[in-house]
Amino acid sequence: MTGLQRKFGTLALPARAGYKLNYMVQYVSPPLDLSFAALSDATRRGIIDQLGRGDASITSLADKFQMTLTGMKKHVQVLERAGLVVTQKVGRVRTCKLGKRGLKAEAEWIEAHRKLFEARFEALDEIISEMKQEGSDDSAS
Repeated sequence: MTGLQRKFGTLALPARAGYKLNYMVQYVSPPLDLSFAALSDATRRGIIDQLGRGDASITSLADKFQMTLTGMKKHVQVLERAGLVVTQKVGRVRTCKLGKRGLKAEAEWIEAHRKLFEARFEALDEIISEMKQEGSDDSAS
């Protein structure tokens, strides 16, 4: 039994299928996964922008984005599961507002990875500069 099999278990597949399995390690926490998945859609990002200006009913959001109430409810549910939006039903009107959680954890994750990329690009720039310098030294000789 391999280390992967001990860690993840085995998956029974037909012998004739010739499947190749790819076991990915999950590095991101589930709340970040939910947030980034929710924000991956342009309509949901637009809903967040709209709610940043003030609370809104699902009906008014559906009108603003020219979609059905059912479609808007589905988008709002995704945002609600991620903790980015909260809803409250009063009578027949469901009002949406931004969640209290905010995007601090997401911003910190992005900033940490931005710094990582920046450091790698700076190192690459140094290597390229050194290579150009060596090339100009060789041609001068």
